[in-house]
Amino acid sequence: MKREPSLIRPLVLAIVSVLVLFWLLAIGLSVQTMREEFDEIFDSELTETAQILLTLAVERISHLNDGDHLDGLLASNGREYLTYQLRDADGRVMLRSADAPEEPFAVPLKAGFYDASQIRLYTAATPDGRFFLHVADRFANRREAVRETALVLLIPLLILIPASMVAVRLIVRRALRPVDLLRQQIATKDGGNMAPIDQTGLQKELRPIARSVNLLLDRLRSALDAEREFTATSAHELRTPIAGALAQTQRLIDELPDGSTKRRARQIESSLVRFGRLAEKLLQLSRAEAGIGTSETLADLRRVLDIVVHDYRVDSRAANRLQYHVAPGATLLRNVDVDAFGIVMRNLIENALLHGDPDHPVNISLERDGVIRIENDSAPLDRDELEALKGRFRRGKTQSVGSGLGLAIAERIAVQMGGRMELISPATGRQSGFEVRLILPEPARG
Repeated sequence: MKREPSLIRPLVLAIVSVLVLFWLLAIGLSVQTMREEFDEIFDSELTETAQILLTLAVERISHLNDGDHLDGLLASNGREYLTYQLRDADGRVMLRSADAPEEPFAVPLKAGFYDASQIRLYTAATPDGRFFLHVADRFANRREAVRETALVLLIPLLILIPASMVAVRLIVRRALRPVDLLRQQIATKDGGNMAPIDQTGLQKELRPIARSVNLLLDRLRSALDAEREFTATSAHELRTPIAGALAQTQRLIDELPDGSTKRRARQIESSLVRFGRLAEKLLQLSRAEAGIGTSETLADLRRVLDIVVHDYRVDSRAANRLQYHVAPGATLLRNVDVDAFGIVMRNLIENALLHGDPDHPVNISLERDGVIRIENDSAPLDRDELEALKGRFRRGKTQSVGSGLGLAIAERIAVQMGGRMELISPATGRQSGFEVRLILPEPARG
């Protein structure tokens, strides 16, 4: 599953990368400084060692009698960091350390520092110029000291990187918490919740965003209110002339004698009835498109369901076909507009009555978990046919009168409620039949 992009991850990576970069830069500068300091320290050690060794060597030579032999090699245990040679004015090696070469160093017999290919030397001379002492230090020793010091500085970086990522992540999360809270408030806004966003405690960078969203919500709320008012007014204004025309047509039918004219009047009556039903469905669809699903207040939808079922039970067209069952302890408290819920239930029940087998009942049940099930008997439908029924002006294989809008209206409003409508065929536990399940979201907490 692809991870959604986030502000926190790139911020953490960027901040930690900058920290690591500055740490490495600091190490580089430190290593350069240490190299210079180490050179000064090693040069100082070379100078002091050369002075001391020259004094000792000259003293040793001065105690020798004529004819005594001077040992040209001093024993050494292990590796020597400093090597030296004592040479006379003619350049002969008179005394040397164990690791020093037998051949004289290729440097002039002159006091001062000299650099060879792999060593740095300091030459000390006696005041009378009879003896010269070369003390050599390998460059490898200096590089090793710098390398080990740099490694010591790099080791904490292995701990710094994960620790910095954890610390920076916590800091960034805390800093972006107001942004997340604002995002959550904006996410709750829909057709049923257009309350202004609370700007209390928001930082100055976020207040313009909240202010702009509130202005947009206010305009949207005004537009939806105007659309709903227009829809309600249109419904009333449209029903009145249709009902008047239908009443006049029915009165005309009663007054006309039997014959072709009366048959035409009955056709007009049927057309007006169909037109009235279509107009009502179109107005319901318009209300559904306007967004009437959710509500900020909690409503007891079970009472609404009871009223709708009772209305159909007393309707002669239902012919006592409705069977209503409520599971023990079942409740239906939801943040849903009661008018929208009534429209959904009327469309679903009417659809079941019109297109179900008239010789079999229509079962309506409210489950304990709040799921509403409506079943009617019919031939089983395949998956493609079920999906097609959700479209506008789409009807199944039926001879019943209908507009093909009932399920489309119910589906649209169910989505606005935050729920879903499932079409199942054959019905659960049966070999045939058609079942609709209406599943609404749990009420908002707090």
